[in-house]
Amino acid sequence: MRSYVVTALLAAGLGYNLLAVTPRIANWRLPGDHQDYEPAQPIAYSHRLHAGELAIPCLYCHFGAERSRHAGIPPANVCMNCHRSVSAALAAVRAEDSQAKAESRRARRIVSAEITKLYASLGLDDTLRPIEGAQRTSVRWVQVHKLPDFVYFDHRPHVAAGVTCQTCHGLVETMERVRQTTPLSMGWCVNCHRSTNTTGVAGRRVNASTNCTTCHY
Repeated sequence: MRSYVVTALLAAGLGYNLLAVTPRIANWRLPGDHQDYEPAQPIAYSHRLHAGELAIPCLYCHFGAERSRHAGIPPANVCMNCHRSVSAALAAVRAEDSQAKAESRRARRIVSAEITKLYASLGLDDTLRPIEGAQRTSVRWVQVHKLPDFVYFDHRPHVAAGVTCQTCHGLVETMERVRQTTPLSMGWCVNCHRSTNTTGVAGRRVNASTNCTTCHY
């Protein structure tokens, strides 16, 4: 009789423990899997606005993806290619309004706190004039997608083959803050290579290698 009681108690305890750890097991991941990683950035840059609403191509800013292993973070000067024009156009439009001539200088101001951070990194005030004595500093962006050091990945052949940025990075054009949507695990990458060898990429046949030495050497 006692053995039945002990067995029942052990079974109940095991069941309770399973219920307690099940939520944690569901969230368990292999080391290096940073899916859903969504760090705050020093400047709240909106991909939803720039890549989504304004339809700026990914490769305009991340031009390194066509030329090197790494897509890279665009330098602040790339941002200013557009923002100088936007600021000048805004000033011109408002200056044409006779009722706003008194505010023409104010019209040149970009009041966004996030844009001000960008200008400050370049040593500019919000009228795009150099700040006396200011030093240019790099914006310390936080890397979101990062593979282990023992993995070799090259953006160039993927871009050349027609693989879209969204395949690996998700619908970035809908994201206010970029997050990692795919696991980027070895199994995920190998399965992608296998499937594209069958279905092709952008209507073209490809021969994506599944040899270990392609990514590990």
